[in-house]
Amino acid sequence: MNWRFPFFLLTTVTLSSVCSQFNPLSLEELGSDTGIQIFNQIIKSRPHDNIVISPHGIASILGMLQLGADGRTKKQLTTVMRYGVNGVGKVLKKINKAIVSKKNKDIVTVANAVFVKNGFKMEAPFAARNKDVFQSEVRNVNFEDPVSACDSINMWVKNETRGMIDNLLSPDLIDGVFTRLVLVNAVYFKGLWKSRFQPENTKKRIFVASDGKSYLVPMLAQLSVFRCGSTSTPNDLWYNFIELPYHGESVSMLIALPTESSTPLSAIIPHISTKTIDSWMNTMVPKRVQVVLPKFTAVAQTDLKEPLKVLGITEMFEPSKANFARITKSESLHVSHILQKAKIEVSEDGTKASAATTAILIARSSPPWFIVDRPFLFFIRHNPTGAVLFMGQINKP
Repeated sequence: MNWRFPFFLLTTVTLSSVCSQFNPLSLEELGSDTGIQIFNQIIKSRPHDNIVISPHGIASILGMLQLGADGRTKKQLTTVMRYGVNGVGKVLKKINKAIVSKKNKDIVTVANAVFVKNGFKMEAPFAARNKDVFQSEVRNVNFEDPVSACDSINMWVKNETRGMIDNLLSPDLIDGVFTRLVLVNAVYFKGLWKSRFQPENTKKRIFVASDGKSYLVPMLAQLSVFRCGSTSTPNDLWYNFIELPYHGESVSMLIALPTESSTPLSAIIPHISTKTIDSWMNTMVPKRVQVVLPKFTAVAQTDLKEPLKVLGITEMFEPSKANFARITKSESLHVSHILQKAKIEVSEDGTKASAATTAILIARSSPPWFIVDRPFLFFIRHNPTGAVLFMGQINKP
């Protein structure tokens, strides 16, 4: 009898490429691009929600799955991601090292772990490759006690995200009989603004949400020199963007919003990719501007399964087709869930953001004023590599 067993994966990023001709920049940007494509799918079904995701985290979870996949399952992952993890381990490690480097001054941490069912026979090359490429530790847990297993995984995530992400998994997602492993990755970022917003300038101002209603929300404000610019989509819808650097200058927040209040945010999102963001970075010019930005906190938990299916990653979810032979040859695994939970806090001092992504493999069974007073997009970008650590849309602070 060909039993198929579950396996969980909680993850954030680390990237790799089809062949070594990719340099670290293009490699990391390919991973971030996959996350941006998934974001495009998510907002189609949740156009009025605040959405926060970590493209970097999504790329990592898919990278770990790709290391364990074979056959058509691996081919689908490689096609959508546009790179193969094997063969670019050195480049991946270099990227990860740059992202978490102390040279950033701002704090960025990325952690990976594989939680394995006691007694589960995992292929040694898979474990070794995960440790090598993703610096992933292996921990044994008792999935027969879903509450205890869940507590162990959630505590690891909470610790790695400095308390920002808790209760990522609920016991009902763990099948006491069939769950075999949970791969986990967590990303954490804390950055202080290079040019801090003074608390005395924070005042309540009107923000027009995506539902057309006006809300009074606390707005940060400062007059300073920032790099900003404007451009248009192919169908001539103009939008503005600005860079708010963090004090280490390796990481920046980029904000984009339509120039005309009558243009919905959803009209510009499909045209944004890492290539677009690169063009912003190259065309922005320093200007003395009055920036007004909502003070906000947003938390979003997102099911990534349907967006991934739309992009063409389907087989890993099907018990009869999924092929994860590189993880284990003793049982057949498939992914039952793939989830991400992310949180961002923006205040006068700076930004804190964190994300964790989970996949469960289971058994067959620019004006002088830049006023952000309506829905907007944000990106937290590691500039030396081009990695988009976090991104989102804020419809109502």
